[in-house]
Formats: sequence, C-alpha cells, structure tokens
Amino acid sequence: MIGEVLGQLPTESTQQAVGYPSLFLLVALGSLVPVVPTGALVSTAAVVTLHQTSPFALLFVFAVASGAAFLGDICLYWLGQRGVRSRNGSKWLEAITSRAAPERLAQAQQKLDEHGTVVLVLSRLVPAGRIPVMLACLLGRLPLRQFARGDVPACLAWAATYQLIGILGGSLFDEPWEGVLAAVVLTLLISGTPALWRRLRARMAG
Repeated sequence: MIGEVLGQLPTESTQQAVGYPSLFLLVALGSLVPVVPTGALVSTAAVVTLHQTSPFALLFVFAVASGAAFLGDICLYWLGQRGVRSRNGSKWLEAITSRAAPERLAQAQQKLDEHGTVVLVLSRLVPAGRIPVMLACLLGRLPLRQFARGDVPACLAWAATYQLIGILGGSLFDEPWEGVLAAVVLTLLISGTPALWRRLRARMAG
C-alpha cells in the first residue's frame, strides 16, 4: 500500500521545487522553536534525494539544512539577547530557559568556560544539548558575532551527521519509503534515548 502511494508521487523536478523550500522553512522553524524534530527531516530528505538522478541533490540538501539551522539559531540567539537585556525578559528567553534543566545549564556553562565556542559543535550533535549551551552563551553575554562564528561549524556538522544517517538508511533498502521509515526511526531513537535514560536514572535514584 505504501509503495503504491509513493509510486504516484510528483516528478523529481517537482519534488525538488517543493522539497528544498519546505526543508528550509521547517528546519529554520525547528531551530527557532525547538519542537520540530529537524534531524529526522534532514535524514528523510537525504533518503529521498538518494533515489534521485541529480548528482548535486545531496549537496543541496546539506546546504539547505545547514543554512536553515544557522539562520534559526541566529534568530533565536538574537531574540534571547533582547530578553537578557530587557528588565522584564521576553517570551523567547523564557522558552529557552524552560527547556534547560539547571544541572545541564551548569554543565554547559562549565564547558563553555573551558572550551569556548567549540562546545557549540558538540551541543548540536548531542540530543537536547543545543538549548543549555545557547542559554549559557546568553547568560555569559557572548556577542552575537562570536556566537555565529562558533555556530557555523556546529550547523555544518549537524547537517552532515543527520544526512549520513539518511544515506545509510536509504542504502539499506531498495524502496525509498523503507529508507525513510528506517531513517526516521533511527533519528528518533538517537534523540529520545538520552532523555529516557535520564528519567530511568532519576527514578532509580529516587
């Protein structure tokens, strides 16, 4: 059934015309509002482009995903800076703070002091690691330009990692929908396992 549905998908050129802008918007939105599973989006896009004939399709996915992630990060950081400077804060700063557990924020601040903006690369690759490090940068009054310099390699490494997951998932199966399903499941497992492990440890400790 799934194979028959996907067999009726639009042509490759139509998929690209719709897919790249959609990927950009969704990844940028997911970076700005940390709810959308952007890693799964990149992996899924990589699986789809893996089965296309264009030799530059995967490169386009990489460029679109990393560029959108960077734009979303910069916008969120800029909004967070406005909240830090304001006496009353802002809803964006509150949203960032609510997603950073105190112990993870303390760890992020320590790593930022020890390693500088290099820690941004690791924070992008570790599930739920981006927000605590970004908040640590905000509270440490790190200038936007300095944050941007550290965020460029972070977004490039993030896009490459999740694209590789999609390529591996797509290479294991002949049908695109099977590769998409495998990539989505794998990315969700990667992003969800650390949080589940922390909950189990908290329950065992309690």
